[in-house]
Amino acid sequence: MSPLGKGLGALIPTATGPVPQQTIQKITQETLRQTGEQIWQIPISQIEPNPEQPRKNFSRLEMDELTNSIREYGIIQPLILTKIAPGKYEIVAGERRWRAAQLLELKTVPAIVRTMTEMEKFEISLLENVQRQDLNPMERARAYQRLTDEFGLNQERIAQKLGKARATIANALRLLVLPTSVQQAIESGRITESHAKTLLSIEDPVKQEIFLKRILGLGLSVRETEEMLKGQHAGHHAVGHSRFIDQERLLSQKLNSLVKIKQQKRGGKIVIGFTSDGELKQLIDRFLNSN
Repeated sequence: MSPLGKGLGALIPTATGPVPQQTIQKITQETLRQTGEQIWQIPISQIEPNPEQPRKNFSRLEMDELTNSIREYGIIQPLILTKIAPGKYEIVAGERRWRAAQLLELKTVPAIVRTMTEMEKFEISLLENVQRQDLNPMERARAYQRLTDEFGLNQERIAQKLGKARATIANALRLLVLPTSVQQAIESGRITESHAKTLLSIEDPVKQEIFLKRILGLGLSVRETEEMLKGQHAGHHAVGHSRFIDQERLLSQKLNSLVKIKQQKRGGKIVIGFTSDGELKQLIDRFLNSN
């Protein structure tokens, strides 16, 4: 294993839960003995974030907790930087620590400076976030996709590098085919990744968005969402139902509500779903005011 790999494995513990400060210090010291690297005190003014950092959102609570920890104990784990110009460095790992140090108006931060390729920089940045579960599901999926698009890694190779099952990578990448509204709901935490995987069982993007509205409007759990979709799929096997799939999709899109057409012995009926009194009122207004 290369010194870079040893350093990465040690500096980024994979165990769940908080890692004691003494343990981090011990790991860091052992890593430095293995790699022959040094910790430097780098002026904060000479450091800038990596624009390709996979993680885009930092919660206020996380930053407050980290700032309080640094105020009490200092920065226990050094940042990993790469030199991009004389007197100028870019963050590879440790952006949250750098941000917290800025809030505390520290002048310098402890850092290890490494020379590495763009691929190595992205791998370390991704690994730091993924191993600590800091990325939300959409950030993780986009990071995996970037490893494929920009670095030519297939799903199996990504899984090997990250120490994950290939199915985990494949399932994450599937989130990228969901409509933008569903992806935004995942990213903001309004629905879980498990909700999203359930919505992936629906092929029609319009219906995925409609069911998203139901999940949000009714506050459905994953189990309740699964039951709701089971009922929907069961309806698709009704006699003559397959004749109306295209018409249902068009009506659902037009009304922005779930529409089902049910054929009966004589004629049939159109059923329009709604999730709240407000949505019902909007539907009624739309019909009464249509020309």
